[in-house]
Amino acid sequence: MKCIYTAPKIVKKMFPNFVWATTNNEILLTFDDGPNPGTTEVILEQLSKIKKKALFFCVGENIVKYGSLVDEIISEGHLIGNHTFSHQKIWGLTEKQMTDNLLKFNSLLENKHGQKIKYFRPPHGQFDFTLSKVLKKLNMQNVMWNLLTRDYKNDFDIVKFGVTKYLSANSIIVLHDSNKSKQIISESINLICETAEKNMFKIGVPTECLK
Repeated sequence: MKCIYTAPKIVKKMFPNFVWATTNNEILLTFDDGPNPGTTEVILEQLSKIKKKALFFCVGENIVKYGSLVDEIISEGHLIGNHTFSHQKIWGLTEKQMTDNLLKFNSLLENKHGQKIKYFRPPHGQFDFTLSKVLKKLNMQNVMWNLLTRDYKNDFDIVKFGVTKYLSANSIIVLHDSNKSKQIISESINLICETAEKNMFKIGVPTECLK
């Protein structure tokens, strides 16, 4: 199954153990696909300026290439989430294939960066019942979203439309730590903060948002 802005109610009922919105009525910022040189640094600088924390759903292969950026994310007090080892679509994989993929990422983070991983997000937002079964066995949470900014299209007007129309007090927002969003990522973060403040919404701490 694939979800865009947010999933239909029936899908949420079918997967009640997945996280679709924050639990504390605060906004959660998430960044997919990193770490990525030239983008990760901009994101971290922007988050430092506004004094906010985020959840980075990283790709294992990128972590191997850019381990120092992962250490920087961690040192800044942000969380790392599992976005698979190679950004592979997991829809249709066997239970063993899926488990091996997730554990390969988790082992890398724990052995090389001292981080135990609890949160997962499937590439392209695609999932099935096998994923639900695997995550339960691994004691991990699947964090979906209710606001996909589409910043990967590198068009700030698209981001502005989505944020203006769909931002809510309990939003889980998807942004991207990649070359596709590099030119607009700083502006997109600022827009979210300004829109949240205008509507008296609060941007929360990841662990508190996902309790």
